[in-house]
Amino acid sequence: MDAKSGRVLYEKDAYDSALIASTTKIMTAIIAIESGKLNERVNVSGRAVRTEGSSIYLTENEKIPLKDLVYGLMLRSGNDSAVAIAEHVGGSVEGFTYLMNEKAEWLGMEHTHFENPHGLDGESHYSSAYDLALLMSYAMKNKAFRDVTGSESYRSENRDYPWKNKNKLLTIYYDRTTGGKTGYTKKAGRTLVSTAEKDGMELVAVTLNAPDDWNDHQRMFEWGFENYSTYQLQKKGEVKANGEGYYLPRDIYFPLTKEEKEELQATFYRYQPNPVEDNLAGVREFMIGSTPILKAPVFHERPERSWQTEFLSFLQHMSGVSPWST
Repeated sequence: MDAKSGRVLYEKDAYDSALIASTTKIMTAIIAIESGKLNERVNVSGRAVRTEGSSIYLTENEKIPLKDLVYGLMLRSGNDSAVAIAEHVGGSVEGFTYLMNEKAEWLGMEHTHFENPHGLDGESHYSSAYDLALLMSYAMKNKAFRDVTGSESYRSENRDYPWKNKNKLLTIYYDRTTGGKTGYTKKAGRTLVSTAEKDGMELVAVTLNAPDDWNDHQRMFEWGFENYSTYQLQKKGEVKANGEGYYLPRDIYFPLTKEEKEELQATFYRYQPNPVEDNLAGVREFMIGSTPILKAPVFHERPERSWQTEFLSFLQHMSGVSPWST
């Protein structure tokens, strides 16, 4: 998946729900980061300390910054860290899991359900390759998350040794790697989410139950970088068309092959005047040949309201309009 546009460049069984092991912790980390509590100190509970599986060896009643727990979660895959984070941010493991599922729904992760913050196997704990790519693309837009997942090591103020990142794509195998999360249980097999960047294009690769994941990801990245380039389809700002002025609210970048670039075309569909929302002029549709790839709103002038509000208004106008093209 292209991280910026969300375009899927290659897929196989991408929407099949499966066990995901510790790739779960991507969601745990981004919720912890977005909570705004990274500088708070967490009092580690007995429940956290007794969590089975991989560990950063927390001790009961230890007080440690939430930021350190997030690094321990992502670099060393600490299950004890996941529970400590959940209890502090969500009030309880169960409360935090509710937040995880709410976030998944908000992101459009339709084949996902979380049962815990660490990824140990559960009957109702699953996701899909596509959903994990959606999640990672979203998380990588957060600078603090990028700093964490892209770190080769981190030393907590509570430890006299650094935590080394288990993601060998980042530390050993592939120089273009910008982040990722490993995972493994006997039932899930090897799971891996990773990101890599070249010439301004960042790709997300996901494999579930893949025994040769290090090589799989490198091959997918190299294929993607070799066959696709990022092109700017639209530049934010004022434009003129047929003697009229319009405003394009955002830059649009999209990965295309050379052949697709030659077939790219854009069509403007103008809305009939609306007495309630008269600033929304219409929609610009981009196509490769006869295949639509994306739509973007066009305004008469720069909106005074936030982009989010204007986008909701745009969605409300996506049906029942009479278009014309230029």
